[in-house]
Amino acid sequence: MKKLISVIVPCYNEQEVLHMFYDEISRVAGEMSAYDFEFIFVNDGSRDNTLKICKELAEKDERVKYISFSRNFGKEAGIYAGFEKSKGDLVCMMDADLQDPPALLPEMVKAIEEEGYDSVATRRVTRKGEPPIRSFFARMFYKLMNKISKTEIVDGARDYRLMTRQFVNSLLDMGEYNRFSKGLFGWVGYNTKWLEYENVERAAGETKWSFWKLLLYSIEGIMAFSTVPLAISAVMGILFCIIAFAMILFIIGKTIMFGDPVAGWPSTACIILFVGGVQLFCVGILGQYLAKTYLEVKGRPIYICKETNIEE
Repeated sequence: MKKLISVIVPCYNEQEVLHMFYDEISRVAGEMSAYDFEFIFVNDGSRDNTLKICKELAEKDERVKYISFSRNFGKEAGIYAGFEKSKGDLVCMMDADLQDPPALLPEMVKAIEEEGYDSVATRRVTRKGEPPIRSFFARMFYKLMNKISKTEIVDGARDYRLMTRQFVNSLLDMGEYNRFSKGLFGWVGYNTKWLEYENVERAAGETKWSFWKLLLYSIEGIMAFSTVPLAISAVMGILFCIIAFAMILFIIGKTIMFGDPVAGWPSTACIILFVGGVQLFCVGILGQYLAKTYLEVKGRPIYICKETNIEE
């Protein structure tokens, strides 16, 4: 009996590339005749014809499955839904924009089946085509994460990854609401092989990840896999308490020795504003962790499925 490979494709307004992606992944699947395939398209509340195209593909190809959310829940929810509904012995996650080359799939399968790896991940060795400022901050994020977190996140890592069923089940066991898959992949462990490739630009359409969205996503990752910001805020609090105490002693000594002239109010105002800013910054860090805890405690579902052609 052939092994089944599940290909999970999160989609958000991807009508321009879906047919091109389907043609390419079908071509690759056709070359891998030793395996059966299912293609799971997760429609994450798209406002274009993404769902319509998914249904059209499903009508002409029984391998095509689709999950459509009631609204936009985010890519992380799409990834989780695909994992949850997949039935394959091997599970592959890739984007629909063809920046994740389906042609790498045979090599990825070989690494698991013949070399004994539990997962095969991909990373870009270049960021050709990206704005320089975006590339700079991306590299800084990976450096920062690897310094403040015990979970290793490889620079240039893509979500494009092939995993064993055991690997996927371990990810599903982590049912947290606030998800950061790049960190979760590293946290569960297992033996992972990394494949490197040159950056590929989108086949069509525009990226859905603006600089602001990427910034928020990076903050999500830091909060999910490191408590160092809490330690930094505590250290800053202690440091400024010491500075304030030293300044009090200095002011008392100066008043006793030289009197109390009305000079120095600009510097005093600057100090007050600076210390107030540090306090607000630290409170903001605490607020972020509290907000994540609040969302987890509510126990809301990670996604809501409006319609699907996947039988339970």
